[in-house]
Amino acid sequence: MNIKIDDLRGTEIVELVREHLQSMAKVSPPESRHALDLDGLRKAGIIFWSVWDGQELAGCGALKELDAGHAEIKSMRTSKAHLRKGVATMLLRHMIEEAKQRGYGRLSLETGSMAYFEPAHRLYSKFGFKKCAPFASYAEDPNSIFMTKEI
Repeated sequence: MNIKIDDLRGTEIVELVREHLQSMAKVSPPESRHALDLDGLRKAGIIFWSVWDGQELAGCGALKELDAGHAEIKSMRTSKAHLRKGVATMLLRHMIEEAKQRGYGRLSLETGSMAYFEPAHRLYSKFGFKKCAPFASYAEDPNSIFMTKEI
């Protein structure tokens, strides 16, 4: 598998981001949805990667700079055809290393609290992320779990 910086213009990645947003709409109430759309992911301060297995899009994820020492993981998604093949593990490892190289001392994320998100909770915990209070502009929300890791 190959991880590359992506400009979010290819039809495959556009569709995967739309699928991600549609999935979030099915499981999270509107006030608890924090997934970025394509325009949000193209903003300055965000680096976006796609993961490819040959010619097939396997997944995606982004880092959003919050300040010089703190970044947030955004839009982690594995395509349906590549679930449970190590895509998210490989991408998360890549993003942690990239965050270290960029000089961030902390990496945080927000994810849903519902059972649907349990695989994500396990993945982040496996990498040493711990539950924390809301960060950046987030507020307490029973539908959200906030996690952070010093790197």
